[in-house]
Amino acid sequence: MTDLIRRLASTSLTARVAFGIAFLLIFGGVIVSIAAFAYGREAARSAYDRLLLGAATGIASSITVQDDRPVIELPVSAFELLALAPDDRIGYRIIGPEGATLTGYDEITLPTGRRDFREGFFDGSFFGEPARFAVVSRRFAERTLNGTIKVVVGQTLRARNDMAYDITRKALYVLAASGLAMVLLSVVVVRSVLQPLERIAGGLSARDPHDLTPLDTSVPRETAVMINALNGFMARLDRQMNSMRHLISDTAHQLRTPVAALRAQADLFTDEPELSRKEKIVERIQTRTASLGRLLDQLLSQALVIHRGDSARREKVDLRDIALDVFEEGDHAVLNPEFDVILDIGEDPVEVLADVQSLKEALKNLLNNALKYGRSPVRIGASLQGRRASIWVEDAGGGPVDGVLAELGSRFNKGALSRQSSSGLGLAIAHSVALSYDGELRLEKTGGARFRAALVFAAVPEGRT
Repeated sequence: MTDLIRRLASTSLTARVAFGIAFLLIFGGVIVSIAAFAYGREAARSAYDRLLLGAATGIASSITVQDDRPVIELPVSAFELLALAPDDRIGYRIIGPEGATLTGYDEITLPTGRRDFREGFFDGSFFGEPARFAVVSRRFAERTLNGTIKVVVGQTLRARNDMAYDITRKALYVLAASGLAMVLLSVVVVRSVLQPLERIAGGLSARDPHDLTPLDTSVPRETAVMINALNGFMARLDRQMNSMRHLISDTAHQLRTPVAALRAQADLFTDEPELSRKEKIVERIQTRTASLGRLLDQLLSQALVIHRGDSARREKVDLRDIALDVFEEGDHAVLNPEFDVILDIGEDPVEVLADVQSLKEALKNLLNNALKYGRSPVRIGASLQGRRASIWVEDAGGGPVDGVLAELGSRFNKGALSRQSSSGLGLAIAHSVALSYDGELRLEKTGGARFRAALVFAAVPEGRT
């Protein structure tokens, strides 16, 4: 069963459309056949009932009274009408006022329980064969003949059935011809409908593997959904590839100088005979190694943030929880014990749609920058202003001058206040996180000679889950 479902799922669109049309034609053909046969039977019954009624009326009209007795002269025209069904057997019976048969077949009997049956049609049998009968009454009011004479005329059903089958057969011929025309038309329509898919497939096959530019969206509306999704996927893939290229170039750019310096210090250590100078060389190697380690951590953090910005599912996050987690991890107390770090969060939720891990990485970088370049005390907080939610780090320093402040946030921009060991990636990581979740990085001086770095996002409306 699983294999069958898998094969059906991989069936081509043309085959699916063909199967659907075939099913509709078969189902519709059955319904039309039943309807055509019912219509044929009704049409045949109506036509031949008129013949029976005309013959019975003609016979009833020919009855006269002579010498106080009914005289019957069967008109030829009545039997000429019935002769229109040459393969059917014909029977008639004329019943007097007392119920006796005046002429005709005694085997023809009126329906049981309907002795007062005067005029109309009924079904019966004629010598063991199904037949249809018409009854016409004629009233006589003579001194010697007072009563009703009934004329019963019937015929078997062969001509009726043949007519019904003929109507059904002709209807099926029309249905088959129209079905064939529909199949041919559907082939043309399906091929026309699938042409955009073939153009898309041809365009993708002819593309350069490195070409991730958007596809042309001038396609039918139903296909545009797939094109838009494909363009979105290629855009994410392009961003991932760009981030990988940036990571490689950033790593090569930043590692070249410290690695060369380490190599030079190692060469000096090998050639230096004095022990005191060797100790200074070792101290410089340790400093360079620590700086290199921090650089690698930031490069990996940047790659993680950019990757999660496109791949991680957005979820509702309370920025107060992010600030609390970073504060409780206590890295600042180990690396910079001389700084006072204060947590400042309120009672109301500050919710945004983002990724927890990316926000933590960004906030840690903002905190590290404040600990490096700012002054104690440092405050970590989250706040809500209208429809904008922010998570921020604020220190007691005045921040850089306006010219330097405008340039902060780009990769490898260390600024005038950075130390030699800094890579300039901290604010770039925070900036990448802000862009990934439709926010912004704000660097501003606040009242009281304080400097604040904040990530600002659109807040989740109340009541939204």
